[in-house]
Parts: sequence; structure tokens; C-alpha cells
Amino acid sequence: MRNQAIQNAATEADLALTLTVGGQPCGVPVLVVRDVLGAQSITPIPLAPPEIEGAMNLRGRIVTAVDLRRRLGLPPREAGSQPMSVVVEQGGELYAMLADGVGEVIPLAAADRAPNPPTLDAVWRDVSRGVHQRDGQLLILLDVERLLTIGGVR
Repeated sequence: MRNQAIQNAATEADLALTLTVGGQPCGVPVLVVRDVLGAQSITPIPLAPPEIEGAMNLRGRIVTAVDLRRRLGLPPREAGSQPMSVVVEQGGELYAMLADGVGEVIPLAAADRAPNPPTLDAVWRDVSRGVHQRDGQLLILLDVERLLTIGGVR
């Protein structure tokens, strides 16, 4: 019954997977999400940009792990805290976006989306598709393609 409700909502709104980065609620379009994983073994990549945590193996495919905290200019996560991975595909490559937590799939009507507030940090503003009011907080809808453009290259 719940799946039917989600499918019905999809006809009226965009579906988003919610996640948390540095205490900030965010969302990514569910259609770009390939997998959600718990803590994974990540191998560092020498000379990679600081946002790149490393690489991991997902069913025989190499996945580049991007630390969303570093990418968004936030302090590192606490020692011992394990990120969750939201795996997306862009340009034929797999990326694991490392988030502090992953929530649920929710409908976010495009009509309810507001433009970025002028006070939103420039880094966040660059990767945001807009904001939604949800549970008394602003949920930032992330643009995955822009988020994965690191150092002007993707």
C-alpha cells in the first residue's frame, strides 16, 4: 500500500531521498540513486582532491567516494563516526556520496520549491536546486551533477 502511495505521489511531485550532512537536511532526486550502503571499506587515492575520500568496490565496480562534508566546506565528522553511502551514476561512472545519515524517500512538489535564500553559503548555493520547508526546517535539494563537479572537472 505504501509503494502505491509513493507511485501516486510521483505523478504530482519529484521524489527525493533525504540525507543529512553536518546536521543539514538535504535531498537528492531518487531517480539518480542506484544504491544506499552502510559503512564501507574505502581505499585512499593518492594525489586526489581533498573531497575524494577514496575508492570502494561495489559488486566488482570501482566507485569513487566523495565526502560531502569536505565538498560542502563543513568540518570533518567525529572520529569513529561512520558515513553512509548514497551511490549515484553520472557520466557512466559510479560515485558514493558520503553522508552523515540517510532518511526516507519523500515527495517534494516542484511548486513548493523556493529559491535559495540569499544567506545560503556560496558553496551550498552552487550545488542547490532550491529549498523546501519540511518539519520546521529547510531541506536543501542538491543538484547531483554540480555536486560531483570537483575542481571544475567531473
